Amino acid sequence: MKKAWIWCSLVLLAVVSAAWSQAQTTGGTEKAVAALEAQSLHAQNANNPDLLTPLLADKFVNTSPDGKVTGKAETVAEVGSYVKDSGTNSEVKVIAYGDAAIATGIWKMKMKDPAGKINDLNIQWTDTWVKMPNGKWQCVASHGSSIKM
Repeated sequence: MKKAWIWCSLVLLAVVSAAWSQAQTTGGTEKAVAALEAQSLHAQNANNPDLLTPLLADKFVNTSPDGKVTGKAETVAEVGSYVKDSGTNSEVKVIAYGDAAIATGIWKMKMKDPAGKINDLNIQWTDTWVKMPNGKWQCVASHGSSIKM
């Protein structure tokens, strides 16, 4: 009976330890991906494609609010062509799934259209991040939908 109690205690301790370890890792992943989202926003606000390039996977796919699908090269080139005021992200949430993470949020910004008119944009976005074999996180897909606020 005493041995059974000891084994049960050891198993329980191992399970709790593993769960705690997973929670710590997941929390670290969520913080790391949230920081990458902040870097992405900084790259966009700075109109600096060089800051955005390393954050995107080579086979990155973006779906814009108007339904246009672009790859990494087109997305990065677009960042350098923006004429806008600084944008902000709000309601950013990250959920980790092992070596993948989903980030969501709302991007608010003012952007000039080709006629010079300033438009307020509010975009609900979802980004999919994957931990690459080299250990770095990269965004593999992004989707944005215009919302009214």
